[in-house]
Amino acid sequence: MILPQPLLQDLRTVPGFDEASFINAHTIGALTSVRMHPIKGAGINIPGEKIPWCNNGIYLAERPVFTLDPAFHGGGYYVQEASSMFLEHIYKQVVPQTEGLRILDLCAAPGGKTTLLASLLTKDSLLISNEVIRSRASILEENALRWGYTNNWVTCNDPRDFTQLSGYFDVIVIDAPCSGSGLFRKDRKALEDWTEANVDLCSARQQRILADIWPSLKEGGIIIYATCSFSPQEDEEILDWIGDEYEAESVSVPISSDWGITATESPKRKMQGYRFFPGKTKGEGFFIAAIRKKEYTGSLRFQRSKPQNMSKIKAQAGYLLSDDTVQFIQPGKEISYNAIAAAHEADWFLLQKMFYFRKAGLPLGSPTAKEWLPAHDIALSIDASAQLSAIDVSRDQALKFLKREDMNLDNIQKGWHIIKYNNIGLGWIKSLQNRANNYLPKHWRIRMEIPDEDIT
Repeated sequence: MILPQPLLQDLRTVPGFDEASFINAHTIGALTSVRMHPIKGAGINIPGEKIPWCNNGIYLAERPVFTLDPAFHGGGYYVQEASSMFLEHIYKQVVPQTEGLRILDLCAAPGGKTTLLASLLTKDSLLISNEVIRSRASILEENALRWGYTNNWVTCNDPRDFTQLSGYFDVIVIDAPCSGSGLFRKDRKALEDWTEANVDLCSARQQRILADIWPSLKEGGIIIYATCSFSPQEDEEILDWIGDEYEAESVSVPISSDWGITATESPKRKMQGYRFFPGKTKGEGFFIAAIRKKEYTGSLRFQRSKPQNMSKIKAQAGYLLSDDTVQFIQPGKEISYNAIAAAHEADWFLLQKMFYFRKAGLPLGSPTAKEWLPAHDIALSIDASAQLSAIDVSRDQALKFLKREDMNLDNIQKGWHIIKYNNIGLGWIKSLQNRANNYLPKHWRIRMEIPDEDIT
């Protein structure tokens, strides 16, 4: 791999940069790592080395075919690059409050940082995961659905749309669009597309995103800014730009010398950041920093809204949930209903007028003339009632379910059942007198052929 000389020239100005180890690391393949679901992952045994800055992170010895693991489809774990899991460590250090938070993951697709954040929050906190590109927002929505948290809502809006939410968020995570040099080992196209002009373009875009989002952060709130770029123009120089434009201060966190992480600071304002260099850390290229806002930019007033009478929906669909204190909403014109935490009802009435939602709360499904048609989301939700009928199947049967093929299930009672693998929900079937209908969404179906040796 021939690395761009302008990039190496820029990095020689960064304290702690070891050019020889950096170049050598790019002759070696990238590591594969996963992060276990804190609830669903309890029954899964994935051997590997623990990632020290993330409680549930694991380095794998080799990359398996994740498509052939039903636990992957059910959200038992998330395949995520190890360096980006440092978000957990930095979040825990700089956000001491654990309850009643409003968090924004602004550039959230495909969902690695969103699912990590969801795992750290209490149920009365609200996580808004946003992605401006619609195709990527669909992927984000699916991954959030698999992870199964009711208090994780998904929007598809431009960052400028959040300007109107004065002082609303306690924490904003910005994994900013960047030139992607930190991904060279994983993505050859990132290397082929890298140019100095694109670095400058990305730096300007990052400044615009920060300017758009700054008013929505409350005084004393935290922005966690990250890129997968090595270029100082997108990292330390962005910290200096924030310090020049706003009243802000960086927040440092303790790190172990064993981790190989390079603490860095911006040249002008001396704002703290953390670099991950392949060859020094076990992970890909990454930069992250925490910034505290020290100025007041207003606060929102919540208008009281009279909720709809959802007592009938609660009577019909309440049995699906483990919590009977939730509120029910009808998010669109379709006859379908969602559950949200009671603590977030005022947030819903405020935000629904401003944003395009892909997912708000937990979709429950819709009523028909004879019964309730449960949403796929319930089968994967951590808030589904434990009393719902479920069938735990073998790996062979689970893969057939995920391919929408006959599972050869016998003597099943009529009605709705969740198909589970290792106690992880995968989706619904409805058993009739002489057959069982598979309700897995068609676009979730496994399309690859499963080798005979993977069927036991």
